[in-house]
Amino acid sequence: MKRFINSLKNIWKVEELRKRILLTLSLILVYRIGSFIILPGVDYTKLVEAQESGGQNMLETLLSLFSGGGFTNASIMALGIMPYISASIIMQLLGMAVPAVQKMQMEGESGRKQINNYTRILTIIICALQAPSYLTLYVDNKGALPDDAGTFWWTQSIIVLVSGAMFAVWLGERITDKGVGNGISLLITVGILARLPEAFMAEFGFAVESGNLIMIVLEIFVFMVVVLATVLIVQGVRKIPLNTAKRVVGNRSATNQGVRSYLPIKVNASGVMPIIFAQAIMTVPMMLFTGDGSEGSFIANNFSDIYGFGYNMLLAVLIIIFTYFYTAIMINPRKIADELKRSGGFIPGIRPGEETANYIDSLVSRITFPGSLFLAFIAIIPALAKLAGVNDAFAMFFGGTSLLIMVGVVLDTLQQVESYLLNRHMDGLMEGTRVKGKRTANVMSGM
Repeated sequence: MKRFINSLKNIWKVEELRKRILLTLSLILVYRIGSFIILPGVDYTKLVEAQESGGQNMLETLLSLFSGGGFTNASIMALGIMPYISASIIMQLLGMAVPAVQKMQMEGESGRKQINNYTRILTIIICALQAPSYLTLYVDNKGALPDDAGTFWWTQSIIVLVSGAMFAVWLGERITDKGVGNGISLLITVGILARLPEAFMAEFGFAVESGNLIMIVLEIFVFMVVVLATVLIVQGVRKIPLNTAKRVVGNRSATNQGVRSYLPIKVNASGVMPIIFAQAIMTVPMMLFTGDGSEGSFIANNFSDIYGFGYNMLLAVLIIIFTYFYTAIMINPRKIADELKRSGGFIPGIRPGEETANYIDSLVSRITFPGSLFLAFIAIIPALAKLAGVNDAFAMFFGGTSLLIMVGVVLDTLQQVESYLLNRHMDGLMEGTRVKGKRTANVMSGM
């Protein structure tokens, strides 16, 4: 506790860090307030009645979780950050297939600005498509539309929803530039964490009513173990030793002997993307088959229940497939081998060029398999928690996308804060070690 208090004092002493943290907290507060401002004319009582009657489906539950309740509140920020995330994923995939986007990616800062501009434009297009669908499929379906909803109301509501989503993107970018960083991810994490106290209190209240307080203690213990395992996997890195060839300068040979470098390959190089892709595909059966016919009823009954066996089995298989797919996109062994060859680096015992590329490819394939199994296990933990008697709201925090996002963003934010402290010759946040986030594992470190 004493070291924790000293760390807080050190953070407050650094003026730049103090200003960045205060600005970040202020912008997060603005985002949270926006998630409670209801669209003009919407009958909020009808939405509350629908929630209390248990009328939410799987897609509504997930979107509500990522928006911090803004989706179910029919707020001006109901669309949240997800349209921007979708646009970013699309641009990233286009970078693998479209030469023009690939060229922009290689143009440095100017290319990055162009990609960001195209991402914002694509975000507006996605929001313009999602806004009327949201008003029709959710607000109108709950009976919350105003009685006199006409063309003017629909137009203004769509504009407000698009503007709210873009304002959330602007807040995230300001946190990235002027705050502690990871603005977009931080807003998603805050939205997820905002639902945690309510879910925990509901579970605690149920434990008190049933007189089984030992169960809540076991649930907290299991939750901490799952978080610990997630941290270990997120930070897990396979270090490939590298040597540097001798350089001849005049009549002397200059060498880097005594300095060892490593090429880090993450166990979970794909991050949370396989779960996002798999869950997006799993929403298709629910949207296509409404249960009107016998076939539709079978598919809806087996694949629209997020805690059902069929849903989780197919979800696990899709996650394993997408983990290999996205890892192949993120890691290009041939490109890594070419860069090592140009810089004069090589893996001991492996010839530069094609043999190095094959070696890295085989190594990535081997470590991706346990990483994919772990992601699949994390994704189905909520279903296992539900079977163990945990309520739906609290079970969502035991695994899945929410847990991976929370762990990754918290680690990156702590690393950002610690870097400010270490740059000013202060103690880090943890004694005897360094906080490592995704940035730490994505660069080669000399030892």
